[in-house]
Amino acid sequence: MGMSTFRTAVVRTPGGPDSIEIIDVPVVEPGPGKVRVEIAAAAINPVDLGVAGGRFHAMGLVNQPEYTGLGWDFAGTVVATGRGVDLAVGTRIAGMVAGFDRDFGTYAEQLVVSAADLAVVPDGLNLVAASTLPLNGLAAAQIVDLLGDAPADDNRLLVTGAAGAVGGFLTPLAQDRGWHVTGLARAEDEEFVRSLGADFTTHAEPGWDAVADGAALQGRGLALVRDGGTFVGVQPSAEPATERGISVHAVVAHPDGPRLGDLLARAASGELPVRVHAVLPLDQVADAHRAVAKGGMRGRYVLKP
Repeated sequence: MGMSTFRTAVVRTPGGPDSIEIIDVPVVEPGPGKVRVEIAAAAINPVDLGVAGGRFHAMGLVNQPEYTGLGWDFAGTVVATGRGVDLAVGTRIAGMVAGFDRDFGTYAEQLVVSAADLAVVPDGLNLVAASTLPLNGLAAAQIVDLLGDAPADDNRLLVTGAAGAVGGFLTPLAQDRGWHVTGLARAEDEEFVRSLGADFTTHAEPGWDAVADGAALQGRGLALVRDGGTFVGVQPSAEPATERGISVHAVVAHPDGPRLGDLLARAASGELPVRVHAVLPLDQVADAHRAVAKGGMRGRYVLKP
């Protein structure tokens, strides 16, 4: 790789895994408050498959004239800093970039990002594991913020998709706020869900005080909430209409450096599960997307640029 360019994965005309291209783009120096990161690992998320498949282009959320960047999560090392940044070159960090309408992403060798959005990765956590945390960990933490502290009596929370990427973080975090959590997942996920300290079910009846809808059941999830309860969804573009006095919220995960630092510390101490299924080189991004699309795996696919 020449010093003046780096490789990044993009789609010009999105059409699924085969439409992903790896191109060379110019290296940019970080402006005030920004850092340039050498990316060590970038986790693959369902949202990335949606971008590559054109879902968000079709919704009018992407308007890039040339190409659209892929990837939201990353971990890596600071290689250059702009003015007013107190992170030293060489610091191991993790973070996320949000929003759909961008010509850059984390499926890349480098990234320029706001220092405020980053968190230092603790020594006990490797960068591949750290890369799986930012988007889903912050989504889980921000769902818990929307749920708030559990009332003393009405504290029965159902987490749908409890063994999934968001659910695995949400289940422990909700318990910290006093919620009595039951995880809804497939039978083969019972051991994992119970290992997080939650109760477990494969079939939920209505009547829950709150539902955190990690599986994006949407209307079916809302139907499980009791009258006057709380529903927090994960698809802001399709928030179900409120009914029966239920308060309905939807999370839009956004960068939060200090919060991410806390989550990474909890992952390093084993409180939060970080699960990696496979690590693939950036060149195999299309294969990785095809594998994620098949579903069924419980850890993340991670790209190593």
